[in-house]
Amino acid sequence: MSNLPSEPEFEQAYQELASTLENSTLFEKNPEYKRALQVSAIPERIIQFRVTWENDKGEVQVNRGFRVQFNSALGPYKGGLRFHPSVNLSILKFLGFEQIFKNALTGLSMGGAKGGADFDPKGKSDGEIRKFCVAFMRELNKHIGADTDVPAGDIGVSPREIGWMFGAYRAEKNRWEGVLTGKGGNWGGSLIRPEATGYGLVYYVQHMIQYASGGKESFEGKRVAISGSGNVAQYAALKAIELGATIVSLSDSKGCIIATDEKGITPELVHTIADLKVKRKALTEIAESSEYKQKLKYIDGARPWKNVEKVDIALPSATQNEVSGDEAEALIKAGVKFIAEGSNMGCTQDAINIFEKDRKEKKGEAIWYAPGKAANAGGVAVSGLEMAQNSARLKWTSEEVDEKLKGIMKACFENGLETAKEYVAPAEGEFPSLVAGSNIAGFKKVAAAMLDQGDWW
Repeated sequence: MSNLPSEPEFEQAYQELASTLENSTLFEKNPEYKRALQVSAIPERIIQFRVTWENDKGEVQVNRGFRVQFNSALGPYKGGLRFHPSVNLSILKFLGFEQIFKNALTGLSMGGAKGGADFDPKGKSDGEIRKFCVAFMRELNKHIGADTDVPAGDIGVSPREIGWMFGAYRAEKNRWEGVLTGKGGNWGGSLIRPEATGYGLVYYVQHMIQYASGGKESFEGKRVAISGSGNVAQYAALKAIELGATIVSLSDSKGCIIATDEKGITPELVHTIADLKVKRKALTEIAESSEYKQKLKYIDGARPWKNVEKVDIALPSATQNEVSGDEAEALIKAGVKFIAEGSNMGCTQDAINIFEKDRKEKKGEAIWYAPGKAANAGGVAVSGLEMAQNSARLKWTSEEVDEKLKGIMKACFENGLETAKEYVAPAEGEFPSLVAGSNIAGFKKVAAAMLDQGDWW
């Protein structure tokens, strides 16, 4: 692939998967799977298009739109749409590549994809965002469908934007179908979908804690550092608090807040932050308010990892590469025993190497790392459940969806755990490598389906 321009994010995601496969016994036991790795690294299809729309001044604006349809061996393409100025093919290919194996780990019939545009919703009026969504869907509708490709939300795409795009799709196609997930509750959306990634992350970590402690411990009494303040971070915080944990941090792109009292970040504060995010405002507004000034410390331009004291659990839930090697060392010094990615590829390769080295050297006293493709699979899992409800024209209760989510996250953890034991046998007293186990389990399932369908031989 040397004739292609550099795609650092995608190359990092590919190398992270490839290195764990190569350092396991998978290719020794199944040498033919090397060919599957080469084939699966190239998307089945990349769609790139221009999006022209009109701002409030009547001026024509133009952005680039994308959809990377990476792999459909297990089902319709499935993955989010991101509206952010940083969006480019490298980022979308990395996200789409990760999505293939994350979706495989859910056990549901979903392929992998990702899309979006280099459009920045910040500073735009509601009318301008709506006009952009309609213009974007005017082209994207030609390439998606309930049995072809089912996008969802991501950064910059909330249920509001999903609604506007769904309406534009319906108008273009004259057809109501489950073509997008994350829809409104009264027109085809699933209950628990907004909460799913954050809740699922906590359910996954709960299994890590129980396995490591022999069932003696839980979130009760644990101090948890979280980055981000969006959907994933908010619901992970709320679920962890419900299970007895204390939340010590949240963050946004401008800085982080650190709790300075024993209660930590409360549910009331999380709800206040959620309202702030809807208005697209920064955490500085809360940190500087008279109500919270004595309870929080705001650190401008910083992430939480070097600024928290004793912590048991770290949940990076903002964006990719948000935990560096230095920050990984700081988390280990702070006493963190469990780190799981709520964001996609939240840790750099340097950080992962440090966590894995610690796991091998310190055995049962080490930090234990879980990759995003397993730990944050709850969001796409409930998107898959939304697709199932749409297909059957049914609506399940919150309790039904939550129970299914818990079952999926339990299976996801156990699949990664048992696969690691089979292909990367841990030393005596060492935790199995969840990053290796999850990568191998997801890849094996996709590779086998591709072989059966003649995508490689």
